[in-house]
Amino acid sequence: MSRAQERYHERQQHGLSIFGKDLIRRCGAHCELCDRQGVSLKVFEVPPVETPANFDHCVMLCEVCFKQILQPRKRDPHHWRCLRTAVWSSTPAARVLAIALLDTFIGREDWAMQLHEQLYLDPEEQLWVDSIDF
Repeated sequence: MSRAQERYHERQQHGLSIFGKDLIRRCGAHCELCDRQGVSLKVFEVPPVETPANFDHCVMLCEVCFKQILQPRKRDPHHWRCLRTAVWSSTPAARVLAIALLDTFIGREDWAMQLHEQLYLDPEEQLWVDSIDF
Protein backbone atom coordinates (compact mmCIF):
# COMPACT_ATOMS: atom_id res chain seq x y z
CA MET A 1 0.00 0.00 0.00
CA SER A 2 1.37 3.41 -0.94
CA ARG A 3 2.05 6.09 1.65
CA ALA A 4 -0.80 8.24 0.28
CA GLN A 5 -3.22 5.34 0.58
CA GLU A 6 -2.11 4.68 4.16
CA ARG A 7 -2.73 8.33 5.11
CA TYR A 8 -6.14 8.19 3.40
CA HIS A 9 -7.21 5.07 5.32
CA GLU A 10 -6.08 6.59 8.60
CA ARG A 11 -8.04 9.80 7.99
CA GLN A 12 -11.04 7.79 6.78
CA GLN A 13 -11.18 5.99 10.10
CA HIS A 14 -10.58 9.12 12.18
CA GLY A 15 -12.82 11.81 10.80
CA LEU A 16 -13.97 11.66 7.20
CA SER A 17 -16.60 9.02 7.86
CA ILE A 18 -18.67 11.59 9.80
CA PHE A 19 -19.27 13.49 6.55
CA GLY A 20 -20.55 10.48 4.60
CA LYS A 21 -24.31 10.96 4.96
CA ASP A 22 -24.18 14.70 4.34
CA LEU A 23 -21.97 14.24 1.28
CA ILE A 24 -24.30 11.57 -0.14
CA ARG A 25 -27.24 13.96 0.28
CA ARG A 26 -25.29 16.78 -1.39
CA CYS A 27 -24.23 14.71 -4.41
CA GLY A 28 -27.46 12.76 -4.75
CA ALA A 29 -25.51 9.46 -4.59
CA HIS A 30 -23.64 10.30 -7.83
CA CYS A 31 -19.90 10.56 -8.35
CA GLU A 32 -19.17 14.28 -8.21
CA LEU A 33 -16.77 14.07 -11.15
CA CYS A 34 -18.11 11.53 -13.65
CA ASP A 35 -21.73 11.48 -12.40
CA ARG A 36 -21.88 7.67 -12.17
CA GLN A 37 -24.73 6.43 -10.02
CA GLY A 38 -25.58 3.07 -8.52
CA VAL A 39 -21.94 2.46 -7.58
CA SER A 40 -20.03 2.55 -4.33
CA LEU A 41 -18.76 6.04 -3.51
CA LYS A 42 -15.79 7.09 -1.37
CA VAL A 43 -14.97 10.34 0.37
CA PHE A 44 -12.00 12.13 -1.20
CA GLU A 45 -10.37 15.18 0.37
CA VAL A 46 -9.37 17.81 -2.15
CA PRO A 47 -5.87 19.00 -1.24
CA PRO A 48 -4.56 20.73 0.68
CA VAL A 49 -5.76 18.47 3.48
CA GLU A 50 -6.72 20.33 6.63
CA THR A 51 -6.74 19.24 10.25
CA PRO A 52 -9.38 18.66 11.37
CA ALA A 53 -11.03 17.43 8.18
CA ASN A 54 -13.05 20.09 6.37
CA PHE A 55 -16.45 19.15 4.89
CA ASP A 56 -16.06 21.82 2.20
CA HIS A 57 -12.88 20.12 0.93
CA CYS A 58 -14.54 16.71 0.51
CA VAL A 59 -16.18 15.16 -2.55
CA MET A 60 -17.75 11.77 -3.22
CA LEU A 61 -16.06 9.75 -5.95
CA CYS A 62 -16.68 6.44 -7.64
CA GLU A 63 -13.98 3.77 -7.53
CA VAL A 64 -12.80 4.54 -11.08
CA CYS A 65 -12.24 8.25 -10.43
CA PHE A 66 -10.78 7.60 -6.99
CA LYS A 67 -8.20 5.07 -8.23
CA GLN A 68 -7.18 7.15 -11.23
CA ILE A 69 -6.59 10.19 -9.05
CA LEU A 70 -4.36 8.17 -6.71
CA GLN A 71 -2.57 6.45 -9.62
CA PRO A 72 -1.78 9.17 -12.19
CA ARG A 73 0.00 6.82 -14.60
CA LYS A 74 -3.21 4.83 -15.03
CA ARG A 75 -5.40 7.82 -15.90
CA ASP A 76 -7.55 7.13 -18.94
CA PRO A 77 -8.07 10.37 -20.88
CA HIS A 78 -11.32 9.04 -22.33
CA HIS A 79 -12.81 8.56 -18.87
CA TRP A 80 -11.86 12.11 -17.92
CA ARG A 81 -13.89 13.68 -20.70
CA CYS A 82 -16.49 13.79 -17.93
CA LEU A 83 -14.64 16.87 -16.73
CA ARG A 84 -16.57 18.82 -19.37
CA THR A 85 -19.47 18.79 -16.95
CA ALA A 86 -17.62 18.63 -13.63
CA VAL A 87 -15.74 21.92 -14.17
CA TRP A 88 -19.11 23.70 -13.97
CA SER A 89 -20.15 22.02 -10.69
CA SER A 90 -21.90 24.20 -8.12
CA THR A 91 -19.79 22.47 -5.43
CA PRO A 92 -16.49 24.38 -5.13
CA ALA A 93 -14.42 21.33 -4.10
CA ALA A 94 -15.68 19.30 -7.07
CA ARG A 95 -15.11 22.21 -9.47
CA VAL A 96 -11.57 22.85 -8.19
CA LEU A 97 -10.68 19.15 -8.31
CA ALA A 98 -12.05 18.85 -11.85
CA ILE A 99 -10.03 21.84 -13.04
CA ALA A 100 -6.85 20.57 -11.37
CA LEU A 101 -7.33 17.23 -13.13
CA LEU A 102 -8.11 18.98 -16.41
CA ASP A 103 -4.79 20.82 -16.14
CA THR A 104 -2.96 17.46 -16.13
CA PHE A 105 -4.27 16.74 -19.64
CA ILE A 106 -3.33 20.08 -21.22
CA GLY A 107 -0.68 19.52 -23.85
CA ARG A 108 -1.67 15.85 -24.22
CA GLU A 109 -5.35 16.10 -25.10
CA ASP A 110 -6.83 18.75 -27.42
CA TRP A 111 -10.20 18.71 -25.66
CA ALA A 112 -8.52 19.68 -22.37
CA MET A 113 -7.09 22.94 -23.72
CA GLN A 114 -10.34 23.82 -25.48
CA LEU A 115 -12.28 23.32 -22.26
CA HIS A 116 -9.72 25.18 -20.16
CA GLU A 117 -9.99 28.24 -22.39
CA GLN A 118 -13.70 28.51 -21.52
CA LEU A 119 -13.14 28.60 -17.76
CA TYR A 120 -13.00 31.50 -15.36
CA LEU A 121 -11.99 31.09 -11.74
CA ASP A 122 -12.11 33.69 -9.04
CA PRO A 123 -8.68 34.37 -7.48
CA GLU A 124 -9.41 32.26 -4.39
CA GLU A 125 -10.37 29.22 -6.48
CA GLN A 126 -7.32 29.73 -8.71
CA LEU A 127 -5.06 29.65 -5.64
CA TRP A 128 -6.75 26.42 -4.55
CA VAL A 129 -6.26 24.82 -7.99
CA ASP A 130 -2.61 25.95 -8.01
CA SER A 131 -2.03 24.35 -4.59
CA ILE A 132 -3.04 20.89 -5.86
CA ASP A 133 -0.06 18.90 -7.03
CA PHE A 134 -1.02 16.12 -9.43
